[in-house]
Amino acid sequence: MTTQSKPVVALTLGDAAGIGPELIARLLGQPGITDSANIVLVGDPWLWQDGQAVAGQTVATQAVSTLTQVRGRADQSLPAFLAIETIRPEQVQRSQAQAACGASVLQVLNLCMDGAKRGEVDAICFAPLNKFAMKLGGLKHEDELHHFAQYLGVTGYFCEFNTLGDLWTARVSSHIPLKNAASMLSKERIMDAARLIYRSLQASGTANPKVAIAAFNPHGGDGGSCGREEIDIIAPSVAELRASGFPVDGPFPADTIFLKARDGQYQAIVTMYHDQGQIAIKLMGFSKGVTVQGGLPLPITTPAHGTAYDIAGKGLADVNATLNAFHIACRMGAARLHS
Repeated sequence: MTTQSKPVVALTLGDAAGIGPELIARLLGQPGITDSANIVLVGDPWLWQDGQAVAGQTVATQAVSTLTQVRGRADQSLPAFLAIETIRPEQVQRSQAQAACGASVLQVLNLCMDGAKRGEVDAICFAPLNKFAMKLGGLKHEDELHHFAQYLGVTGYFCEFNTLGDLWTARVSSHIPLKNAASMLSKERIMDAARLIYRSLQASGTANPKVAIAAFNPHGGDGGSCGREEIDIIAPSVAELRASGFPVDGPFPADTIFLKARDGQYQAIVTMYHDQGQIAIKLMGFSKGVTVQGGLPLPITTPAHGTAYDIAGKGLADVNATLNAFHIACRMGAARLHS
């Protein structure tokens, strides 16, 4: 990939009390990591040094003072480093959720999104954050996706995707109490989720993805004897999607659809609520999964696991999910850059 064709991908260090800084050090220590992107790491210098020390790796970077400088750098074989000050070492107690850490995460992510608004960043890949810490630090939404959507002015449908290799999942409802999940079901939300994941898979490099729609009730409702959501809402959504040309099947009982997807029959599954898809994906590959923030005007990805406070600072973090998140950001960022 030539210098001119490489997307600018912004990396962040995540929650300062977790494994994020270590993961980014391991990521940037991978051979050939800058081949597919012009990388800019945004964060506090002391935290970046700490991440390298925990990982046992020293990573050379090239200092920049603004995001504007990143795309035009002559030497893109080194990651750029934009140093900012958001948190002090004495404010961080490793392995604990803290307001200062959450506020730092918000400040860094907002700076990267500002760069995207100005056309200086094509994709963002962020290290794990902690939602409770972010709420302590000023997050006003149920999760980071809703913050991203508001900050970027999104008015259409958006949802999280979780990916494992060639399999992606979307969900009709996400970070809400399970007792509220049924009230979130509607034809519009199911159809929007299916269309969005189909188009996002295409943007990530899958030419003709097939999409399965999960049922909501046990055994797919057993013909209405165990719930009517499949009859009244989900099946009509599938029929309308198929009539408009989308390669969609279902509804399938949620306890069997992942077997079909595992065997390659489908590249995407639309689930009806958070754990319906998350349990299966994480069981199939916890250390490899990626979360993609779907429906935003730029690609934003992160490893699907959390801050792993229990192993923070111990040098034990597995970089595979972060590496996969970075590669998806690169592919989708390139597609956005050249669209």
